[in-house]
Amino acid sequence: MANVSIMTFNILSILPILTLAGFGMIVLIVDILSSRKLGEKNLLAYLSLMGIIVAAILARNSTGTTLFSFNESFVIDNYSLFFNFIFLLSTGLVILISHSYIKREEINHGEYYALILFSTIGMMLMASGADLLNIYIGLEVMSISIYILTGFKRSKLISNEASLKYFLLGAFATGFLLYGISLVYGSTGAINLKQIAGFIADKGSISNPLLLMGMALIIIGLGFKVASVPFHAWVPDVYEGAPTTITAFMSVGPKAAAFAAFLRILMTAFGSTHYEWQKIIYVLALLTMTVGNVVAIAQTNLKRMLAYSSIAHAGYLLIALVAANDMGVSSVLFYILAYTFMNIGALAVVIIVSQKGDEFLQIHDFAGLGFKHPGLAVAMSLFMLSMAGIPPTAGFVGKFYIFSAAIKSGYIGLAVIGVINSVISVFYYLRIMVIMYMKEPTRDFNPLTLSPLIVVAIVLSVIGTLHLGIFPSKIMEIAQQSILILK
Repeated sequence: MANVSIMTFNILSILPILTLAGFGMIVLIVDILSSRKLGEKNLLAYLSLMGIIVAAILARNSTGTTLFSFNESFVIDNYSLFFNFIFLLSTGLVILISHSYIKREEINHGEYYALILFSTIGMMLMASGADLLNIYIGLEVMSISIYILTGFKRSKLISNEASLKYFLLGAFATGFLLYGISLVYGSTGAINLKQIAGFIADKGSISNPLLLMGMALIIIGLGFKVASVPFHAWVPDVYEGAPTTITAFMSVGPKAAAFAAFLRILMTAFGSTHYEWQKIIYVLALLTMTVGNVVAIAQTNLKRMLAYSSIAHAGYLLIALVAANDMGVSSVLFYILAYTFMNIGALAVVIIVSQKGDEFLQIHDFAGLGFKHPGLAVAMSLFMLSMAGIPPTAGFVGKFYIFSAAIKSGYIGLAVIGVINSVISVFYYLRIMVIMYMKEPTRDFNPLTLSPLIVVAIVLSVIGTLHLGIFPSKIMEIAQQSILILK
């Protein structure tokens, strides 16, 4: 009888994930036992927030260390910790903006918060994946939860359609990723990222066609998850059909997780062959930011405009991958953190202004908001200016770092195209400000019902957007220290 070995693991490395899983199950149990009439459903949001805070505290204890588990397929290092804090921050902000929204839309079911927590676990697995199989498992855990959350408005046809479309196209992209992993394993005999890198270093090149094809298919699979062109077609429909809170969630967390895996695979496993994959990423970056910005100009629906805007932002992040230097990788971490604040903040304003059955999703619906609700208009203006890259906001500093990294690596042309795209984006971001302050209202703004939690989310987003724009050096320093493990 063959001996069965049990994989060793460091409990500290997986404690934040176990915490989130535990709180997710507690939320489900409390949901079953609670009564809507007594308002006990409100506890679910606070329980979920508690899980996020406890997980963040436990994760902080691992700062500065590198812990491997499960036969070195899972690693906690400063790189994964930086991303984990982004996941926990974005999840916390989404829970804050969800509390009043899901009650208003009558989708206040306990599994909503549990699925968000389980999806966050998938993101953390992806960022900590030291082998391709662990990254794949994390991606599936994350994706399946979001497929369900996208269709959470079960009575709305557009929500069901978005969920089905996301599921079918997501499954298709997963097939590419899995086939790519199979080819890489067949070519190298390894799924561990460092072992793959060692195999390629021994051979001196990546001349094996099957290995090249495997790498290309992995790029396609992850390209779908970061919404790069030409794998972006699902984004506008899914963003529009999903509940607005889930739109905010999927525009930040899953995208950050995909970039975390993207960077670790390319820089660790295929780092010595960057001349091969840089050409592919160069084309993807150019197409992604250009198509995203140009098509966003024609949008009249705010969620679709933000969807194309998110495609454009993915293009800027791909520029940093092309640069493939320390500044490029650290600028990705900084930019995703900045994007978390400005994008969730903008969608929080949309949620406050909208009402049940009457969501303010057309851009002209915001006409006159600057006079009726000046505080909200100021916050929205700040988020739009940041996304456009206007100083002194987080978006400006993030783009500055990314374009500087491209110039440092000699990709001056790509940096110039990035700047031109930023100028194009100013048109559709400032259009919202013009409509808010210079157009007569086309509809009534009923008295707003402000939940304290969503106000907290907007205040945190405003502070984060300004702080990263005015005092970016400390966060950038932490980001630079976080990427040392990728060398």
